[in-house]
Amino acid sequence: MIPTIFMCSGLFLSPADRVGLATVVISFVFSTYYNVLMSWAFYYMYNSFGASLPWKSCNNTWNAVGNCSSGFPGNNTDLQSASQQFFELLEKSSGIEEAGGLRWELFGFLILSWVIVYLCIFKGVKSTGKVVYFTAIFPYFILFALLINNVQLPGAKNGILFFVTPVWSKLFEVKVWVHAAAQVFNSIGIAFGSMISMASYNKFNNNILRDALIVSVTNSFTSILAGFVIFSAIGYMAHIHNLPVDNIATDGPGLVFVVYPEVLSTMPVFQLWAPLFFFMLLCLGLDSQFATVEVAITFIKDEFGREVLRFLKREELLTLVVCFLCFLLGLPHVTKGGIYIFQLMDHYTAVVSLIILAFFEVVAVCWIFGVPKISLMVKRMQGKTPSIYFRVCWLLLCPILVLCIMISSIIQYTPVKYGKYTYPLWAEWVGWCVSLVSIVWIPLGAIHELYNKKGSFLQRLKTSMTPTIDLDAEDSLPEKQNLDNPASEALFTSVI
Repeated sequence: MIPTIFMCSGLFLSPADRVGLATVVISFVFSTYYNVLMSWAFYYMYNSFGASLPWKSCNNTWNAVGNCSSGFPGNNTDLQSASQQFFELLEKSSGIEEAGGLRWELFGFLILSWVIVYLCIFKGVKSTGKVVYFTAIFPYFILFALLINNVQLPGAKNGILFFVTPVWSKLFEVKVWVHAAAQVFNSIGIAFGSMISMASYNKFNNNILRDALIVSVTNSFTSILAGFVIFSAIGYMAHIHNLPVDNIATDGPGLVFVVYPEVLSTMPVFQLWAPLFFFMLLCLGLDSQFATVEVAITFIKDEFGREVLRFLKREELLTLVVCFLCFLLGLPHVTKGGIYIFQLMDHYTAVVSLIILAFFEVVAVCWIFGVPKISLMVKRMQGKTPSIYFRVCWLLLCPILVLCIMISSIIQYTPVKYGKYTYPLWAEWVGWCVSLVSIVWIPLGAIHELYNKKGSFLQRLKTSMTPTIDLDAEDSLPEKQNLDNPASEALFTSVI
């Protein structure tokens, strides 16, 4: 919750400018491939309106003869379920070396996804907030409906017990904490800059502590609720196929696009649950996409607004250009080998880069800008000084915790994999280049700042690390902070 307070304040601090630019870049890179998940969800939802679900049986032209199981075969066999083979329609090539041509169905759904994103955000944060009132709230109705349905299925209890029973030995594995941190960073938006962009539209005296509590609690509650929904269904699947729960539980895209579709195909009234489930995924995906695209748009408007508008004339055209550029960069993900490219991008963007950026962001705010200045700013905004708990967290706990996670992730680094497929060495180098696209702005920005300052090296270093924000002038904040935009609309966008 502590980093969330910084984001909900919506303040841009000059010592963190270089990190801020890096978060803009990583949000833009994330936007280029994340919308591919939307095209997959559209593809599945379109195929779920038939009399029977195409991934329910092996009687399809695309099923591999002799290698298909009409049920879930588990992890200890070479057989594949019908849902696994349906998902592999997205990845017909043998590896990243063979990209193949475009999958035209996915190409069309990717266009549709970006058209929807554009229509929801082209009027700015006010229109986005109104859309998110539906896309953020509706999934809860689906989750609760699925939970009520799932807990009545045989075997659901075993799945829930598997979910809530701790495996104490796993707590001593560093990679568990690294992946947990990456999940929290992704779900809350830490280091992406999305909540900072949205919160920058709030009023100066907005209650950031309340917003931080709402975001953190809502995020945790949603994750736990989704866990009960997923694992109750997995327990049911394990029951009907007489398999252990851990033989069915998986992670990554396979959980949403392989395991759960298989569960849906065996449920009563699957004609209702399958479309609703994938529509829920679309709503959740739209929320995340709104926020990350808005980061790039907000940055361009804040930094180069006059120059850009002199050329494009209207802000709607700027949004169109950003969306179109993201669409073009996302095309490799809808080729026949696109799943391999997607997995590579996601690993090096959403895990490696994110944790490194989070560390530098916390250091810039907590140590360089300093806890006393943060406390003074919060006091001016809220009318009271933050409690000792928050100040200790800002000064020690947050930086040390993120540092430990970052060091552990570097020491425990494992190359990216997709199932049993091992990426070639050149692909890993490409992945690291993707990471550097965002990270490199931190050292480059520091070198540029030192070069432009005058004096000795120590004098330049000291000047570069001195905040330039005027703590005594409310006018020093971005002009849009005084706009009468409802804080709740920006908050709803940032929660999901």
